[in-house]
Amino acid sequence: MKFVKSSLCLALLSGLSFNVLADVDVYGKANVTIQSSDDGEGSFTEIKSNNSRFGLKGSEKITEGLEAVYKFEFQVDVSDADSKGDNDDNISARNQYIGLKGAFGQVVVGRHDTALKLSQGKVDLFSDLEGDIKSIFKGENRLGDSVTYSSNTYEDFRILATFIAEDDEDAKNGYSLGLTYGDSSLKKSKVYASIGVDSEVNGYDVVRATVQGKINDFKVGAMYQTQEKVDGSAEADGYLLSAAYIMGNNTFKVQYQTMDFDDSDDKSAISVGVDHKLNKNIKVFGFYSGFDMDNNVDQDYLGLGMEYKF
Repeated sequence: MKFVKSSLCLALLSGLSFNVLADVDVYGKANVTIQSSDDGEGSFTEIKSNNSRFGLKGSEKITEGLEAVYKFEFQVDVSDADSKGDNDDNISARNQYIGLKGAFGQVVVGRHDTALKLSQGKVDLFSDLEGDIKSIFKGENRLGDSVTYSSNTYEDFRILATFIAEDDEDAKNGYSLGLTYGDSSLKKSKVYASIGVDSEVNGYDVVRATVQGKINDFKVGAMYQTQEKVDGSAEADGYLLSAAYIMGNNTFKVQYQTMDFDDSDDKSAISVGVDHKLNKNIKVFGFYSGFDMDNNVDQDYLGLGMEYKF
């Protein structure tokens, strides 16, 4: 009898698991480089996991025109480990939320990229690598205790908004807003443009304007940004220029960014690279990024890597 009960329970659990997982989208990306890095005190060789990740996402219909949505995404460090091969910090949180989607757009609660961060589209050609714009620009925030709204597209325009709760009595609520035009992947439109604003988000006020366009096999982009600490102690403005040329399975890329601070602590970076697609989901690539820091040591990075999306 115990065997029959156990078998019945196992069958019921198996059926339940199948029904639960049927609408779950499992996805991820592994991006690993071997690189020569010089942080200013001599070069060394390292293997880096560049925001490799996996996640679960899905939705469920509630009524006609209304559905619940969710995402649980995690960053995985597939390279670093101690002498015993252990790494207790190799998994960390990325976007994780639950919300509603309908004719009004989408509202989610949890951890999410801010509206300003989302507004940049794909103008950053070295995202997740050493030349990522976050190395110089403020505003690349993914924050918990937040509510994020994204409207449906209307005449190619879309509104983004993020509210970040103060979380304790000594903090202040933060707000992030964005307005975008066009398709950030430049597949449905030849131009993408946006403006984003942060107010008291992670200690900074930021205004950012972005534009990117496609002409045949060329993609060119630009970004202008002003940023200031909420206490007024540091103010800066800068810009980014990026360009890519697609030739067969190869994409040649170059990007320059600079930020001028009122205290003369200026920073700039230039990155060049090439991606070679092996198929739709796999590519190999190489890059060089060099940083010029006025009041700090210069930095240089040269790397080869592979990316696999699933």
